[in-house]
Amino acid sequence: MKGRAGGERGKAMRQLGLCDEEMAGTEGIDRAEAMPLREEAEERRPARGMRRAGWLLVACGLALLPWLYVLATGLPATATAAHWPAAWVGLDALEALGLIATGLLAARDDRRHALAAAATATLLVVDAWFDTTTAAQGGDFATAIAMALGAELPLAALCGRLALRTLSRPA
Repeated sequence: MKGRAGGERGKAMRQLGLCDEEMAGTEGIDRAEAMPLREEAEERRPARGMRRAGWLLVACGLALLPWLYVLATGLPATATAAHWPAAWVGLDALEALGLIATGLLAARDDRRHALAAAATATLLVVDAWFDTTTAAQGGDFATAIAMALGAELPLAALCGRLALRTLSRPA
């Protein structure tokens, strides 16, 4: 408890005193077994700049909600994209880089693989979404569904599990 503020140290000492009083009437129990090995972790409050950034992001997300209505009512049902192949090749290249980076970092037991895994999971879900929503009826749609269910979504689930498992374990 060295270096703690007086109030926190006093609180910890009172807790130890309460433990001593509770243990005074017990028999057959070793006092060392009842004493906590460490204090409970205190909740850290984010820095003011981080809180501001968080609220700014929430505000931006809320501002997008009316824009979704404008898009849903104003966009044409079909459109032609000038660089359609470049868009899909670029998305799949990012997925490949994400899978490779996640795999290499995970193989080295580097905790940063959680970041790569989260980004890669997101890319894979976006790919499955756009594959299925932009596919023409018939064979193209069946292929998009098969790819989504057979490859993209299971890989996204694996990456998401890796990220969450790493973030939930203590450093």
